[in-house]
Amino acid sequence: MNAKKLMIIAIAVVLLTTTLTLKMLDSHNNQPSTMPTHGFPIKVTCVGDSITQDSEYPLDLQTMLGNNYSVGNFGSRESTVLRISWKPYMNQSEFQGAMDFQPDIVVIMLGTNDGLWMLQSFNESFEEDYAMLIGCFRQLDSNPQILIVKSPPIFSNCSDLSPAFHSETIIHMTEDLASRLNLPIIDVYSTFSDHAEYFDDGVHPNSDGAALIASQVYGAISEPDLPTTWQL
Repeated sequence: MNAKKLMIIAIAVVLLTTTLTLKMLDSHNNQPSTMPTHGFPIKVTCVGDSITQDSEYPLDLQTMLGNNYSVGNFGSRESTVLRISWKPYMNQSEFQGAMDFQPDIVVIMLGTNDGLWMLQSFNESFEEDYAMLIGCFRQLDSNPQILIVKSPPIFSNCSDLSPAFHSETIIHMTEDLASRLNLPIIDVYSTFSDHAEYFDDGVHPNSDGAALIASQVYGAISEPDLPTTWQL
C-alpha cells in the first residue's frame, strides 16, 4: 500500500474517531441514559459493477470503519441497473448474496454500464428499474439505510461507454432518483471530475482512486444523522 493511499485512509480514520466522539458527547448531553442498542458488527453491503467488485474500495472502507462494521463486496462485473440488458444486477447471484447478508447499510454505485451505446435507447426505464432495486432492499427485515453513489466520470473513449452520455444522462437520472426517493447521495462523480490520474484505464479506479471512493462513503456513513434506525 503506497504512502498516498495510507494517508487517505489515516485521515478518514481520524475523522471517524472525531465524529464518533462528538456523537457520544452529544448523546450524553441530550439523550436518556438508556440508548437504543444494535447488534454488532454493523453490516454494510457494497452493491455495484466492476468498479466495486474489482477495486479495493470495499476493503479500504472496512479499514476505515473498523471492527464494529462488516463490509461485504457484492459487486458484479458488467452489470446494469436496466433489467432489459444482458446482465441486470437484479438477476445476478451477487444481488441475492447482498440480500441474504441482511445489511444495515446498502451502498449502491451502479449506472456506468447503462451508458453503453447499445443500451442508451432503453434508458427511459433506468429510474423505474433503479427504484425497483432499491425497493427490494427496503423490504428486508434489517430495514437498511440506502446510500446512492454517483458513479465516477468516464475518461476513456476507447470503449463503448460515452463520457457525455454518462455525464448528461446517467448522472442526471441518478440524482433525480435519489431526490425523488429522499435518499442520501454520495458525489463521487464530482470528486474525480478533473482527476483522470486516478483511473488506469479511464473507467476503473486505481488503488488511490479506490481509497478516495472509500473515504467518501465512509464520510457519509459517519454522518450524525445516518442511519436512522440505530445508534452507536
